[in-house]
Amino acid sequence: MTHIERIWERMNKEGAEAILVSSAINQFYVGNFDYTDGYVLVLRDKGYLLADFRYIEAAKAAVAESGLGEFIDVVMPDTSMLRYAAGLLEKHGVKTVLYEERELTCAVRDRVAEIFDAVGVEIKSGASAIFADTRRVKDADEIAKICRAQALTDAAFEHILGYINPDRTELDVALELEFFMRVHGSQGTAFETIAVSGSASSRPHGVPRPVKLEKGFLTMDFGAKMDGYCSDMTRTVVIGKADDEMKRLYNTVLEAQTTAIASLYEGMTCSDADKVARDIIDNAGYKGYFGHSLGHGVGLFIHEEPRFAATAGEKLERGHVVTVEPGIYIEGKYGCRIEDMIAVQDDGSIIDLTHSPKDLIELC
Repeated sequence: MTHIERIWERMNKEGAEAILVSSAINQFYVGNFDYTDGYVLVLRDKGYLLADFRYIEAAKAAVAESGLGEFIDVVMPDTSMLRYAAGLLEKHGVKTVLYEERELTCAVRDRVAEIFDAVGVEIKSGASAIFADTRRVKDADEIAKICRAQALTDAAFEHILGYINPDRTELDVALELEFFMRVHGSQGTAFETIAVSGSASSRPHGVPRPVKLEKGFLTMDFGAKMDGYCSDMTRTVVIGKADDEMKRLYNTVLEAQTTAIASLYEGMTCSDADKVARDIIDNAGYKGYFGHSLGHGVGLFIHEEPRFAATAGEKLERGHVVTVEPGIYIEGKYGCRIEDMIAVQDDGSIIDLTHSPKDLIELC
C-alpha cells in the first residue's frame, strides 16, 4: 500500500474531504518528492503535487519513478499555488480542507483561510495529527531505509574510533563524523551532531566546541539520512583511562539500556519500557540524573511518535521504530548516554537495528 493510500484510509475514517500538505516531510511522505517551496493537495481519491518551474521536471520524474503517477498529478500552476489549490477544491466540490496545524504560521494560515474562503471552502486543523498517527507505523520499505541509514552510522562510529587523538577538538570529531557519512552516501545529517567531552559531556544536547578533547567521557550522538529516512545513535567513550566511579556510571547506563531492550515486547506500554531503565539507574544511586525520556520514534523526522516516556500510555506496535537511550548526567562533572534503535517486526519480534559495540572503550 502506498503512503497516499494510507492517508486516504485515515481521511475516510476521520471524514476528511481534503488535506493541504505544506510541510516538506509530509509532502515527501505522500509524493516521494523532496522540496520546500510548494504544496500537495490530497483529496479522497486523488493527489495534486504543485510545483513551480524550478522543480516541475524533477517532481514529475520522482512521482513517475515511484509508481505514484496513477494517484498523483504533478502540476505547475499558472497562478499562485494557493489560488490554484482553491480552484481545485472548488472544482471537486470540496467544502472543508484540513491544514497542518503544527506547521503553518498564523500569517500563512490566515492567508490560506482568506483565499479558500473566497471559493466557499472552510479550513480546519487536524492534518498534522493524521500524518503523525499514520507515520508512526513504518512499513517494510521504510524500515529497510532506516536500516541503511543506521548501517552507515555504525560505519561512521568505527571510522571515528581510529580518528580520535588528543589533538582533535570536539568540533573536529563532529565534522569528521558528518564528512564520513556524506562521502559514503548520506543525504545529510539526521540532526545536529553532538560531540562533547569531559565536563561538557554532562550536557545531553551539548554543542561541539573548538577545544581539544578533554580527558574523561566523550559522548557522540549522530545519525545519517538515507532516502529521506533518519538514523540515531549515541556512543560514549573515554579519553584516557576511566576511574572506578566512571566505570560504575558507564556500566549502570549500559545495564539500563540492554535490560530495557531485552524487556521489550509487542503490546508493552511505552511508560513501562521507560520504567525498566529508570529503575535501574535510580536504584544504583543516580536518581534525578536521568532527566529525559528513554526514547522516541524515528522516521522521516528525527523525533516522531511513539515515545518511551514515563507519561506515555500507548503500546508498542508492529512497525514502530524507537530509540532506547538512557543516560546519567552529573552537572559540571560528566555524563554518559548509550543509544540504539529498535524496530518491531511484522511477526511482533523486536530487533536492534544498531550494531556498534557498547562495551567501555578507552582511547588515547
